[in-house]
Amino acid sequence: MKILVYGAGAIGGYLGAILSAAGEDVTLVARGAQYDALSSRGVILEGPKSGRPDPIKVRAVRPGEEKPPYDLIFVTLKSHQLVPAAQHVRALGGSDAMFVFPQNGIPWWYFDGIESRYKGTTLKTLDPDGVMSRTFEKRNIIGGIAFKPSDLVEPGHIRLADSDADAITLGEIDNRMTPRLQDIARITANAGWPGKPVTDIRKGKWMKLLSNAVWNTMGAITQATAKEAASYAPTARLAVAMTREVIALADAVGSTLDADAQTLVAASVRRVSLPSSTLQDVRAGRALELDAIINVLLEISVLTGVATPNLSVIAACANMVNQRITADGVAIKPIKITA
Repeated sequence: MKILVYGAGAIGGYLGAILSAAGEDVTLVARGAQYDALSSRGVILEGPKSGRPDPIKVRAVRPGEEKPPYDLIFVTLKSHQLVPAAQHVRALGGSDAMFVFPQNGIPWWYFDGIESRYKGTTLKTLDPDGVMSRTFEKRNIIGGIAFKPSDLVEPGHIRLADSDADAITLGEIDNRMTPRLQDIARITANAGWPGKPVTDIRKGKWMKLLSNAVWNTMGAITQATAKEAASYAPTARLAVAMTREVIALADAVGSTLDADAQTLVAASVRRVSLPSSTLQDVRAGRALELDAIINVLLEISVLTGVATPNLSVIAACANMVNQRITADGVAIKPIKITA
């Protein structure tokens, strides 16, 4: 199978590296300094279990240098980068190509493929002009959820926080269990990242969103990791309130979550203290992935009538941080104070 990883950041770089090491026919698409590092040195994986002693050599190309068609394309861009890249990415696969989208948060196709009182509803926050819906046929789409906390320390150098929950969850948008899900799961598992085919990818999206909607957005504002914010009583209480609102929204659109907000927040105190992907972007001066992890929740709030006062406040603050980053072209990160 001819595989492409489009967007070789922390997750894409990790995936492309382990697939390369496993002998798969895989190409990674990267830009700038990341491309330079991957093409000249390879990928350095640092981690207690999945770290490698030597850089992993990979085949890296810049956008436009790909050699299509590819059979399996992992689109590992951030969710807010999908629309601008959609037509180019779609052209890289044939008519039967499989496109795996493992982005955080709610996907643009959420109300497609299943029976729902909101069937056919377009989430304007995610696909305002219908570009994604027009570009990708539903039969080519595979939903994904990436469980692999990672940090791009520097170009080509990825720090991994290994845990028993590490996996890439895969699901059809119509909730069928299909051979292709199992095939992809075997490929990633053979490379060292367990693949988990499921028959309800939406519930899995919501379960991860219980973390992303809270800790990613709070971290963007406070510069705190989930462990740090959960260990401070006032932010812990706020996190519980936000988590309850996410649970209520999920229930309103048909995903009943077996989750308790208080328990989830308390468990975060035991997490590895690694900056979320959103906090990494704040510190690097990159546009933030807010639409899919919190802004769309406000749209769903209006759609369902579920009140989200705490999510709304945090969303306003996180979006202001994003505006300052993009408008001023700055990174926001701690500066060490020395006497």
